[in-house]
Amino acid sequence: MDADLWALETEARAQGYRTIAGVDEVGRGPLAGPVVAAAVILPHSLAGSGLQDSKKLSPKKRRHLYQVIYQNATAIGLGIVDPVEIDRVNILNASLAAMAMAVANLSPEPDFLLIDGQFRISSSPSQRPVVKGDALSASIAAASIVAKVSRDALMDRYDEEYPQFGFARHKGYPTRDHRNALAVHGPCPIHRLSFRGAAAAGRTIP
Repeated sequence: MDADLWALETEARAQGYRTIAGVDEVGRGPLAGPVVAAAVILPHSLAGSGLQDSKKLSPKKRRHLYQVIYQNATAIGLGIVDPVEIDRVNILNASLAAMAMAVANLSPEPDFLLIDGQFRISSSPSQRPVVKGDALSASIAAASIVAKVSRDALMDRYDEEYPQFGFARHKGYPTRDHRNALAVHGPCPIHRLSFRGAAAAGRTIP
């Protein structure tokens, strides 16, 4: 499976591209917290490392691969869009903005992007959107891992600030426990008030 994940990168190189970045985001579905994107440029020497879609990995394996990626990647960029901006522009536009931000934070700059999903982003390099790309491209899979681990770490820190919501457990997703906490406490400053489940709770904790 790992070898197959390099097919899109190999195809891009055959077309003359040399610096290929995979781009992915996490955090579209939660009621709270930011959307986080990552862009990763991998060396082909990372083939055989076991990269795959972050959703298919255990937390332990995901953290291990996160370290492998950071130790070996040519470049990594992050983009973070907070809940206030998500409410202002909507979650799709916030996700695309986070991915563009992640690409802008890469050095060296890529000349080709493999982007998870069906949309292009506001960025100058040539682009190829790939539906379910985190299961089809090593670079996108790496970006999904970096984005997921980075966002989870942010939500763990928010859990310390707002312990009544249990963010360390559910990372802001609309679990039963999270909805129950919202019903009791109302939303806090990192809740997305444009999302029905958070807005229905009706008041904000200072």
